[in-house]
Amino acid sequence: MRICKVWDSDYPWDVRVAKVANSLTAAGHAVQLLARNRYGRPLAEQLPEALVHRLRPWPIGAKLNAASMFPAFFNPRWFAAIHRMASRQRADVILVRDLPLAPTAIGVGRLLGLPVVLDMAENYPAMTQSLYDNKVHRRSDLLVRNPGIVRAIERWVLGHVDHVLVVVEESRDRVVALGYPEDRVTVVGNTPPLERLTSSPAHQHVQGPLHLNYLGLLEAPRGLGIVLEALAQCVTRGAPVFLTIIGGGREGEVFARRARDLGLDSSVARFVGYLPNPEALRLVSEADVGLVPHQASESWNTTIPNKLFDYMAAGLAVITSDARPAARIVRETGTGEVYSDGDAGALVTAIERMLDSEYRATCGTRGRDAIRSRYNWEADSRRLLLALHSATTSAKR
Repeated sequence: MRICKVWDSDYPWDVRVAKVANSLTAAGHAVQLLARNRYGRPLAEQLPEALVHRLRPWPIGAKLNAASMFPAFFNPRWFAAIHRMASRQRADVILVRDLPLAPTAIGVGRLLGLPVVLDMAENYPAMTQSLYDNKVHRRSDLLVRNPGIVRAIERWVLGHVDHVLVVVEESRDRVVALGYPEDRVTVVGNTPPLERLTSSPAHQHVQGPLHLNYLGLLEAPRGLGIVLEALAQCVTRGAPVFLTIIGGGREGEVFARRARDLGLDSSVARFVGYLPNPEALRLVSEADVGLVPHQASESWNTTIPNKLFDYMAAGLAVITSDARPAARIVRETGTGEVYSDGDAGALVTAIERMLDSEYRATCGTRGRDAIRSRYNWEADSRRLLLALHSATTSAKR
């Protein structure tokens, strides 16, 4: 099968894009990946997972050029590039990641007579709504990330796409409730490969404070503000705790300032910024507890973060908010504690329970067992391959 994969940002790197492309290539399919190109990278680059094509920069200045590449729901630059790549490749299917470029990919697919599969890694309408709810949207978001417009576009896309990949069962249920046929929705999770269990041995606690870890973007909807408040309460109560925060984002300085205001210096809370994935996972493995503090909003009630499974694979105990998918998995697997979103006191209680080293070790063992038996990329990869086969064979009937 010849697969034209469309990713709306720069590449490398994205963990899900890489896993999907690697699995397709390993299965013998020819994968060509079209990506954005804000930094003047080579127009074509052969990587192990795919032949990467990037948009050609125009000589109009960096800012205008970046704006012209923006993955708006219909962008003529992207339309031309997808059409050119799919035609030259003689593609069998277009696999487009997330909603922003789905209408453009559908347009190319209809013109060339190709099925289009949407990889819905997140609930994009709810994600845009959360920006407004947390008052962190920008002026440009009024047009390009307007929740009402985005929901209308999603409904249109679901009426024209041939198959949908989702990351968790709650997302599948949402898509089906919108009227999309259940037999054309496949859950392909954000899980790690089984080799992660052997490449990183189970976590061993060393003497010292309870080491908490947060991995991910620094944005208000992801709940880091409550974590900082709870951490300050732990310090006041004399609980020996230390927090490592890995990641960057639009509100990184806001959270750093909030930590200072709460009296959390570098001996209690360490912001390390964005790190390449291997280095980030190495730091994760040094912690005792992984935090998933996402707000229990529509957005995080219908998607699942990679970090949950990264923590479980590393043998960390997990503390999560009651955002539905993460809470369900932590409860089902017995890998940690669930607290009520927005309740710093409840989070403090969960953290204090983790001071029990035997309890943490039991949670960590259960997490690794769950990765081994169910939540692994090998299982999700098989579902991915079956979904693409189904989409292409159905289109040929």
